[in-house]
Amino acid sequence: MKKYSIVILMVLLAISFWNCEKDDLCAEGTPTTPRVVIQFYDNGNGTMLKNVTNLKIVELSTNNALIANETSTNEVLKYLFNTNKVSIPLRTDAVETKFNFIHDSAGTGEAIDELTFTYTKSDTYISRACGYKTTFEITNPTTINSTTNWIQNITVENVKIENENETHIKIYF
Repeated sequence: MKKYSIVILMVLLAISFWNCEKDDLCAEGTPTTPRVVIQFYDNGNGTMLKNVTNLKIVELSTNNALIANETSTNEVLKYLFNTNKVSIPLRTDAVETKFNFIHDSAGTGEAIDELTFTYTKSDTYISRACGYKTTFEITNPTTINSTTNWIQNITVENVKIENENETHIKIYF
């Protein structure tokens, strides 16, 4: 009798392992919510990429108050770049995201332009382990609110933000 109970226990154990699904783990290459890809160009030569140095991008809430991290120091959500291409996340809990693009070139002082991204969003179910992926579609051209006008022009190259393999926004300065 013990022999049969051990065999039955082993069969039940084997069946329980077969019930594990592939969805229990989120694979590393699984697509996630894409960030908006922005490239910077020379305003004088619209085809030439231009590096922007000392660029700080600060996310603003919808009421223009700075959003605080969930940290005890209440740091501002900010991203610092020295490049000609940046990728920044859009809010998945809103239909608009505002950023201050703060440029401090060669110590001449900070120039601040506020950019507003207005979009619709669509959630796609990936799997039980990975959850949902949000894609965006820009509904209005990106708007600039500025007192310093370091950004001269903005063009929306691709209104659908489905991946990070292409440029979505071009900024000329």
